Order: sequence, then C-alpha cells, then structure tokens
Amino acid sequence: QVQLVESGGGLVQPGGSLRLSCAASGSMFRIYTMAWYRQAPGKQRELVAVILRLGITNYADSVKGRFTISRDNAKNTVYLQMNSLKPEDTAVYYCNAAVSGSSSWGQGTQVTVSS
Repeated sequence: QVQLVESGGGLVQPGGSLRLSCAASGSMFRIYTMAWYRQAPGKQRELVAVILRLGITNYADSVKGRFTISRDNAKNTVYLQMNSLKPEDTAVYYCNAAVSGSSSWGQGTQVTVSS
C-alpha cells in the first residue's frame, strides 16, 4: 500500500492562493489515479479533483476555474493549486491514490479561508 504525505495547508484570506502537495512512496506512482478530496466540519468527504495516469483531469463544479491538479511522476508528487479561495473552501484536504481496486489515503492537511 502506498504511503501519502500531504503538505501546504494553512490559513489564507478570501481571494488568496495555496498550493497543496502530496508525496507518495514507492516506485509505481505513475500508474496511480491521484485525487484530492476535502471534508468540511459536519459534511461528507467530497471529491475535489482527479488526475489520471495519462494526465486527464476532472474537477468538482465548485472549484472549476479556480483549482488546478497536476502531477510530477519524477517526484512522485501530486499538487493542487488553489486560487481565488473562498470561505466555503475551508476543509481538511486529503490525497488519495487508487489503482486496481486498491485505495490509499493521506493524513490530511487543514485549509482555512478566513479574514
């Protein structure tokens, strides 16, 4: 099972930007489907963005045009660039790696958007 470590969360004002990173262990990163999820207090975990092994991406409607997911297979890392942040983006953000029915999660990183 792949180990995932997220970083880059923090406190940011509305309209600001953050970049989350998720570093994966092992040598098979390039074949994983990588995704970012988030969970706000009292809400279910929801998919934010996904990037397939060939680089195809998809986004939740709520973040389209503001967030960008990318991956660097040489560094075993997936990123989430978040721009024009809104208070409703406040949540714990989780990285997920999936392949052949197996799924791994990171520990999460807190993003708080507040003035």
